[in-house]
Amino acid sequence: MKLHTISINNLKRRKAKMAFLTIGLMVGIATIVTLVTLTRSMSSDIEHKMDEFGANILITPQSNGLAMNYGGISLGGVTFDQREIQEKDLAKIKTINNSKNISAIAPKVLGGIKLGSHDVLLVGVNFDSELRMKQWWKIFGEAPKGENELLLGSDAAKILNVGTGDTLPIKGENFRVAGILDQTGSQDDSLVFASLAKAQRLLGKEGKITLVEVAALCSGCPIGAMVTQIAEMIPDAKVSAIQQVVEGRLKALDQFKRFSYAMAAVVVFIGSLIVFVTMMGSVNERTTEIGVFRAIGFRKIHIMRIILLEAALVSLLAGFLGYAVGMGGARLALPFMAESRSAHLIWDGTVAFGSIGLALTLGLVASLYPALHASKMDPTEALRAL
Repeated sequence: MKLHTISINNLKRRKAKMAFLTIGLMVGIATIVTLVTLTRSMSSDIEHKMDEFGANILITPQSNGLAMNYGGISLGGVTFDQREIQEKDLAKIKTINNSKNISAIAPKVLGGIKLGSHDVLLVGVNFDSELRMKQWWKIFGEAPKGENELLLGSDAAKILNVGTGDTLPIKGENFRVAGILDQTGSQDDSLVFASLAKAQRLLGKEGKITLVEVAALCSGCPIGAMVTQIAEMIPDAKVSAIQQVVEGRLKALDQFKRFSYAMAAVVVFIGSLIVFVTMMGSVNERTTEIGVFRAIGFRKIHIMRIILLEAALVSLLAGFLGYAVGMGGARLALPFMAESRSAHLIWDGTVAFGSIGLALTLGLVASLYPALHASKMDPTEALRAL
């Protein structure tokens, strides 16, 4: 009789106990698969949401300034040697080593203008990049498409007393208000947005940029290295990272992963105990059977192979079932835990093979001592039970 035949027949005879072992190990593997898959899917969803939050690298002109204080009262400052960012230099940003991590570049030109009796701040932007970076914007009307169309902040529209479709004269030219921003609670509410090229001409700043926002936020983006690379490409500009935003968002991702790994470790430990106790009980119940095997010439290695083969078969079955149940659980839980309805479940072959491999390793390691214990049984002592 072959060893694998003995193992299979033993599993058939002890269906209830083996089913309990399979279910216990399956639950452990399913829990790990669910946690890992949810973590990865939610991380991907969070990265997508973080891209909507805006810039995390800011490029401004390099300048020398002197702050003035007298008697503890700030009197402002004096800026000299003011430099401008040249629009042509922005192409260099896309040539840095980590350019693949950049999702959007939004240049801006700023300047004060007179609209009737009101002084307002005109901001020239590339609307495609700006809307991609600020996806939380809600526009009543539509986004400007032509050069003579404007987008007004909510406060600016109230001050100027205009609505969508109205016309505003700026330096002898008529501009149509294409849309009005919903209240954002930021400085955007008081701004007037125009196309970049048109604003540059109106402000007399052709080819010049006031500041640039760069969105490059993802879990693996080396923000510090990117800041250094951009600064080397544009030496006349000051490049800084919004560290609080970056660190806060990446910390949220890290907490998800730590929680997943901690829960996985607990589940692995519990699964190991279930396998160990069940296999040890099985060995103790089969004292007579093992004694007969040893009496008819089975060696210690043969007894170990029988026990370990049983554990391997049960573990493989638990691994396959655990992966299927775990992915099903993750699919059901993701809509309730993700931040957006568009979150997608990540299917990865690595998780599938990893779960099956983990179940097999867990089953064999936990069964190793029971197998050794069985192989060391004294045939004479075992046969006394007959």
